[in-house]
Amino acid sequence: MVAQLRLGPAGERTEMDMVAAHVLVFPCPVHGHITCMLYFATGLLAAGLHVTFLHSDHNLRRAGRGDDAQLAAAASSPRLRHVYIPDGLPVEHPRDVGRIVELMESLQTKASVAYRSLLASLVGDAGAGATGGFPPVTCVVADGIMSFAVDVAEELGVPALAFRTDSACSFLAYLSLPRLLELGELPFKDGDDLDEPVRGVPGMESFLRRRDLPSQCQDCDDPENDPLLQIVYGFTAHSGNARALVLNTAASMERAALAHIAPHMRDVFAIGPLHAMSPAPAAGGAGGSPWREDDGCLAWLDGQADRSVVYVSLGSLTVISLEQFAEFLSGLVAAGYPFLWVLRTDMVGASQNAAVQEAVAAAGRSKARVVEWAPQRDVLRHRAVGCFLTHAGWNSTLEAAVEGVPTVCWPFFVDQQINSRFVGAVWGTGLDMKDVCDAAVVERMGGEESGEIRASAQALAREVRRDVADGGSSAAEFDRLVEFIVELSTTAVAAINDEE
Repeated sequence: MVAQLRLGPAGERTEMDMVAAHVLVFPCPVHGHITCMLYFATGLLAAGLHVTFLHSDHNLRRAGRGDDAQLAAAASSPRLRHVYIPDGLPVEHPRDVGRIVELMESLQTKASVAYRSLLASLVGDAGAGATGGFPPVTCVVADGIMSFAVDVAEELGVPALAFRTDSACSFLAYLSLPRLLELGELPFKDGDDLDEPVRGVPGMESFLRRRDLPSQCQDCDDPENDPLLQIVYGFTAHSGNARALVLNTAASMERAALAHIAPHMRDVFAIGPLHAMSPAPAAGGAGGSPWREDDGCLAWLDGQADRSVVYVSLGSLTVISLEQFAEFLSGLVAAGYPFLWVLRTDMVGASQNAAVQEAVAAAGRSKARVVEWAPQRDVLRHRAVGCFLTHAGWNSTLEAAVEGVPTVCWPFFVDQQINSRFVGAVWGTGLDMKDVCDAAVVERMGGEESGEIRASAQALAREVRRDVADGGSSAAEFDRLVEFIVELSTTAVAAINDEE
């Protein structure tokens, strides 16, 4: 359970203090970001704060929820409500990974206008009277990749924090872009050795290679003028303007990276893994996923031997070719273990769905189960799961770390490249299958080094669980964050009262 707000030496918080703190939580409208920040909202609710969770109308539509359903679901907590704004894109826009830049641009130029209007209506007496008894919004915690959300809040007199849903190590790599350019480590040239060490990211000089840098650093010829890379660096550096940076990570996993980030921020809170501090995310929100979880896969796992199943999931955005699919399948079959595979209908391509299903069926139904989406937390903690073949997204990396499940990483893009390097070279909890899709590597999941990897994974799990338990670093940081928000809120309420 999320640590409750504890009493400091100054004495108890009054009920008025708790009521005064009302946080607007605004994630980027992408599945992994929404899920992470729903867990964060759950922690705020457990600490006694009011929470308004802001979605895009598109995510509500594709989750099959309308206004009435949202209101009914939100009633499950009297201090939680879900609201939404348009993301600015046409209904038919795919909003897939290939056009993610268009989504970000639309949020910046169009959704920001609706956001400003909404936030203004939720601040002050008008907001308090028009929103079902909720107090005025006194603090914003916005996704750090949407820097406009911090700026708009501060312009309206609402203190704002930046929340990054990726790892501290990837945040530090983005923050180090000027240093990488200064040292000539970017851009890459044709024929450059991708295994060449990178010296420009502090604390990672002994193990970081060119191929481990986030994908935006690798996919541009002119970093100083590349629009995407400049956007990524811009919103990373902009976090220093927010009242604080909040990261879903634990000191036991990323202590060094956190120390190098801290001098560039006004304050830093490492409060994760959030999913391990809460039994379930805040109810009533659209998680941004159009796929329904297949709970039947848990019953299938019940029938398998302990640590015998390979769980395969490459996240909500990864796309692969039919050839890459075949390579994965070949490795899984050769490894000889039963496997549970999450295959989204849009992952290989709609035109290939029949071929994909036939190939999996040929592997033997008794040893394979394919689902469109799975309850991943429950799957990873199941006794039958012995290994996780993953894209090394940060949510998945944290979930595997908490459960002590060894991983084989096939990173797809953005922060996944550096996350997978930490898995293989720093924590020693898995294999990093980067830049290749190799059946032989997949087959090695049960190889000689598996015992050592499993021991490292279980050792890390013990450390992370201590971090989130009472008295642990993450639990203490979450309490400090709640106190910080309450103090900001008290100041904000006083300012509102002074204006009356």
